[in-house]
Amino acid sequence: MERDELLLAMKDRMPEKRYIHTIGVTETAITLAERFGSDPKKAETAAILHDSCKYADRDWMKSKIIDKEMDPTLLKYHHELWHAPMGAYVAKKEFNIEDQDILNAISYHTTGRKGMSDLEKIVYIADMIEPNRRYPGVEDLRTAAKGDDLNEVMIACIRHSIMFLINKNQPVYPDSFKCYNDLMLKRGQVKE
Repeated sequence: MERDELLLAMKDRMPEKRYIHTIGVTETAITLAERFGSDPKKAETAAILHDSCKYADRDWMKSKIIDKEMDPTLLKYHHELWHAPMGAYVAKKEFNIEDQDILNAISYHTTGRKGMSDLEKIVYIADMIEPNRRYPGVEDLRTAAKGDDLNEVMIACIRHSIMFLINKNQPVYPDSFKCYNDLMLKRGQVKE
């Protein structure tokens, strides 16, 4: 499917405000992909589909997570996390997306993970900094995103997400910690 068809399909699945967010993520992801040497078309597709299950029925998502033998740890955490792996499932089943990098970018756009590809990082970052986002610290993340090191931008974003949850006294999904630690170890600045 092409961009307009995918966007039309998303428009029917979400409120207008979330649809505007999706367009913002899409444009931001394309820009980041071009800047960081990633495939803009893949970024576009992943960004359009990233919230396809944001408003899906919780019971349906829970049953699919169980039936499809997805990570059962998901069910111990807030249902907000479920829409990402379910979005990858829907991208494959309903929209015939076979590219594993696109599917991973959708699946991990809320948590991150160890060993993220550039495309995964781009979609994660775009979701956090798109122009319609309004939250404390977003301008700092947008400034960080102007830098020339994708990993440093990702570190700033995953750190922000983790600290947000900690400050709200919420549990942090293990993949987020693994993502942060992986990026920090790759940076090579571990204190001895």
